[in-house]
This record gives sequence, structure tokens and C-alpha cells, in this order.
Amino acid sequence: MTKEIRLAKQKRRNQKIAFGVFQFTSYTVVGLLFVILSFIVIKGISVISWEFISEMPKEGMTQGGIFPAIVGTLCLVFGSMIFAFPVGVLAAIYMNEYVKDGWMKKIIKQMTNNLAGVPSIVFGLFGMALFVNKLEFGDSLLAGSLTLGLLVLPVVIRTTEESLKSVDDTFRQASLGLGASKWQTTSKVVFPIAFPNIITGLILSIGRVSGETAPILFTVAAYFLPKLPTSIFDQAMALPYHLYVISTSGTNIEASRAMAYGTALILIIIVLISNLLANALRKYFGKKVKMN
Repeated sequence: MTKEIRLAKQKRRNQKIAFGVFQFTSYTVVGLLFVILSFIVIKGISVISWEFISEMPKEGMTQGGIFPAIVGTLCLVFGSMIFAFPVGVLAAIYMNEYVKDGWMKKIIKQMTNNLAGVPSIVFGLFGMALFVNKLEFGDSLLAGSLTLGLLVLPVVIRTTEESLKSVDDTFRQASLGLGASKWQTTSKVVFPIAFPNIITGLILSIGRVSGETAPILFTVAAYFLPKLPTSIFDQAMALPYHLYVISTSGTNIEASRAMAYGTALILIIIVLISNLLANALRKYFGKKVKMN
């Protein structure tokens, strides 16, 4: 009995140690995030004003606002999601629901995983070679959006696959047993249940696309363009590249540094708002699934 009590105490002690380590790690991550955000807010809040958000840049981007960069970033995020989200979701549905387990499926999954690990600058070079030069889109929103869409495509595919796998097979079997076709089962039963979790891929993709510099450097970003794009074949400014340029320009360092912090704060706010909207969308569809 004494030995059993001692073992039970040891298990409880080990459990407390493990929970303590997990708790410390979680608080450390949250603390680091809070420190980073606080630093950006403190440094950038003094620059934020209506003029800074709504005006065109002036004097080599050391004065004026960042409105074209904000619009360009939103256009790139929207354009890349139009391409990556439908293509990625459909590819994942095909892979998970239609392709049988075998060597071909394993190869495709491995290639998708490898594609997710390719550096973003390689995607930028590929986008320049294919979209800018070969297809003759030029430095444009179209070329930049397609390049960014390719960049986040593996993320969308993987998160969609995991969401589809989380749907219990009993739903599929019940639907097929009632006479529904494979496509009806997938589109009317499996996909609606998995869709709230599929939105996670959208959230991750928006966060990554918003902050990428290397791909747009080769395909769309303009150094100084105090006007708004009027078509998908126009160049555009973007917040990540704007932030990079004014941080490394070396002219009027104090003004550039202040604007850099303000730009970083605006970029964080855009990503935060996008994530909140996507989360609200996920909760909305999640409630509809529970009600049905």
C-alpha cells in the first residue's frame, strides 16, 4: 500500500511539473508577443493620424501618408486569396475524398509539404520568371497576387485536408447509404461540417500574405508610387515593401524610422482586423453546422 501511495504521489508530482512547464511556456510566448506589440505601439502611435493613413507619400516617402501602400496590400491579400483559397480547397477535397491511399497520394502529399518549406524569395523569382516575363503580365497586381497565392497554397491544402479528416466517417456512410452520390455527400455533408475549420487556413494565409516582402519585390512592388492602381496590370505600393524601403533608405533617418514604426503598426492592425473577421466567419458557420 505504501508503495502504491508513493507511486501515486510521484505521478501527481510529475504531472504538476509537466503542467508547470507547459504553463510557463505559454505565458512566455504570450509575454513575448505582448512585448513586441507594445514596442511597436509605443514607437508608432505618435505617427498615426488621419493624414498618415489617407494621404499620398511625399518627399521620397519621408513625409505624407501611406494610403497607396494600404490599398496595395489589401488588393494583394484579396487577389491572392481569390486564387489560393478555391484552388487549395478543391485540391484538398480531391486528395482526401477521391484519391485512394497509395504511392501516388503519398508523393503528392510529400511534394505539398516540400512546397510549404520553399523560401518565399524562391517563389518571388519563380513568379518573376513565369508571370512577369513568360506570361508578360509585367510588374502588376495580377503577377503579385498569383505569386502570393502559390506561396500560401500548401497552407490552404494542408489545413483543408486536416479539417476534412476530422469529419467522422459515419456521416459519409450514412449519406451514401441513403443513396446520395459521392459528390453530393462531399458537397452537402462533409464540406459544410469541415468548413468552419477550413477557415483556419484562410486566417493563416492572410497573415502570411500580408507580411511577405520577397515575392512582391520581384513581381509588383513599386519604390515610390503616389497614386492608386486602376487595374490588375498596374504596379502598386505595399506595406511590407514600403516598410523595408524606408527602414533601409538611409535618408532623413529620424523621419524614416518614425514612419517605419507607424507603417508596422498599421500592418499589424490590418492583419488583426482580417483575422478577427475570419474568426467571426468561422464562428458563424460553426453555429450553423450545430443548428443543422
